[in-house]
Amino acid sequence: MALKLGLWDVVPFAVMVMVECAEVGITTLSKAAMLRGMNHFVFIVYYNALGTLILLPSFLLRRNKRPPLTFSILCRFFLLGLIGICLRQICAFSGISLSSPTLASALGNLIPAFTFVLAVIFRMERVDLRRGSSQARVMGTIASVGGAFIVTLYKGPPMMMMMMINRTPAAASDPSDHLLNLHYFSEPTSANWVLGGFFMVLTCIFSALWNILQTATVKEYRDETTIVFFYCLFGTIQCAVVTLFIERDINAWILRTRIELIAILYSAIIGGVVTSGVLTWCLRMKGPIYVAMYKPLGIVIAVIMSVIFLGDVLHIGSVIGAVIIVLGFYAVMWGQAKEERLVTGEDRGVSDSGVSTLKDPLLPS
Repeated sequence: MALKLGLWDVVPFAVMVMVECAEVGITTLSKAAMLRGMNHFVFIVYYNALGTLILLPSFLLRRNKRPPLTFSILCRFFLLGLIGICLRQICAFSGISLSSPTLASALGNLIPAFTFVLAVIFRMERVDLRRGSSQARVMGTIASVGGAFIVTLYKGPPMMMMMMINRTPAAASDPSDHLLNLHYFSEPTSANWVLGGFFMVLTCIFSALWNILQTATVKEYRDETTIVFFYCLFGTIQCAVVTLFIERDINAWILRTRIELIAILYSAIIGGVVTSGVLTWCLRMKGPIYVAMYKPLGIVIAVIMSVIFLGDVLHIGSVIGAVIIVLGFYAVMWGQAKEERLVTGEDRGVSDSGVSTLKDPLLPS
């Protein structure tokens, strides 16, 4: 029995590692497509629309198995689409287009800090500053925000720069065939870097809010496929309306290079379908804090992929800020784990895996 429990505990760990790899892949491919001229608003609409179409057969096959859909549940799905796709993804890909996937992954470690703050605001978490665990969580949150300011406002000298493969006339003739031929001169300016960082911070806030709302939703409506389908459907419609209002040029909707099509297909299948379903499942099984604790892994993956495939330059400011954010992140996680050991079952519900169930005031009693 102990062996079975141990093997089962490995499954969330393995899928969360794959999720981080997949999300960094999305940011890297999308950045490459944007460097080729693709509009990021159009990219969001295309890949979420394709993801919705992929999910449609599964949704229709489960029509006799899923719980009944009520108006309040549909409103919850609409809100998830608004926060998770329309607001979060627009801010995320706007930030990536102005900065880099490395900055996006570094600032992504703010998500657990913001999740903790929102959990306190919504009375999902209690803070007792007399306890060392609560002090660690508060100080970790402050450190994470401070590290984010460093990453965003201070670039510093470059630590390393990989010179890309020399172009040949044949290679330069078809830019869609060579993702690697992106050079240092495409690095964002300081103004764009700061603005991109601002969008990424907003993305982290929306991600934290989405994690909490998604956790509440999946505990009330236990059908991940239906949740993800309506989440993608409503988010696609909302993003399409915003894009049609902002982007009036019809030519922006035309795909011209191979990398644009690859980015859309990968993001729709891996990001829109697989990742969303896995995250929804992990949020129900482990809660929002467990999902957030894998964010530091994205920094390492993003640095490697950005330097190799995009020719990004790693700056000392990004390293210093990322280290501070990660230290703050693990301070929050240490305090969270300490709280779960100190607080008795009568104060907070604890699941069989030892992870807090985070009783959500958004759920009906």
